[in-house]
Amino acid sequence: MDNRAEVREFLMTRRARLMPEAAGITAGGNRRVAGLRRTEVAGLAGVSVEYYAKLERGAIAGASASVLDAVARALQLDETETAHLLDLARTADGIPTSGRPRRRSGKSAASRPSLQWALASITDGIAFVRDPRQNLLAANDLGRAFYSPVIGDGGRTPNLARFQFLDPAAREFYPDWEKFAEMCVAVMRAEAGRDPHDKALQDLVGELSTRSDHFRTLWAAHNVRTHGAGTKRFQHPIVGELVLAYEELAITAERGNVMLIYTAEPGSASAERLRLLASWSAEHPPEILADDEDLPVSGSIEG
Repeated sequence: MDNRAEVREFLMTRRARLMPEAAGITAGGNRRVAGLRRTEVAGLAGVSVEYYAKLERGAIAGASASVLDAVARALQLDETETAHLLDLARTADGIPTSGRPRRRSGKSAASRPSLQWALASITDGIAFVRDPRQNLLAANDLGRAFYSPVIGDGGRTPNLARFQFLDPAAREFYPDWEKFAEMCVAVMRAEAGRDPHDKALQDLVGELSTRSDHFRTLWAAHNVRTHGAGTKRFQHPIVGELVLAYEELAITAERGNVMLIYTAEPGSASAERLRLLASWSAEHPPEILADDEDLPVSGSIEG
């Protein structure tokens, strides 16, 4: 990805969304730009207009942390957006953005027996492992039953972004489809900033941009976010509506991969439906998808 273009578009879109009133500036008439002017951002950040204009043209290499922090405050960036700006600056300086080690070839960390055992030990909730490219790498039995619309026939590694934007079933599975779409793209955009040399992620972005107008529009917005924690609503084809809380946990043994756990409020209708889904899963064991004979067949879902 073109780092200068990424910096330029990110700063311009952040400036365009910030209204003068929100920044404590009295707006006069005849404003020709959406949001703040460059001169106003420069004044708020305490830098010259020429220097801020240079940054917004994408020439961010060499910018000090104090200047970047000042720009982030002026643009009222949240924590994730500020981290994204710093990642873009580190890339421009030729510094690894996230401290991630060079990718190793060979067996995926999601295939480690110890990780499979950890997933399997979670019996009352949905647990699965996702990589930065939105690939669904492994899940416990309840997770496989929950994500059966995404996993499909197991012909290839399930990908949450492809399902979101390319599979019509996603609009039924995600009742709040627009919200999920925005979240998915914003998480991918943050990942791209952390690791701009991830060719597989670049290829996925290119594929989705070509095949989905909606994805292309959201990608151009340059919004970023982390997944973290929250609540989501699903419409599962087996048990119906599920309202689930989620927590995202980093897998430090394989940086970039995360484990997500979905649970229902105890005593709620969703908790009862999760129990029904677990019973259904026990009666309909998943097909063997692992191609490595020493892997537990109930965990890995790489095609």
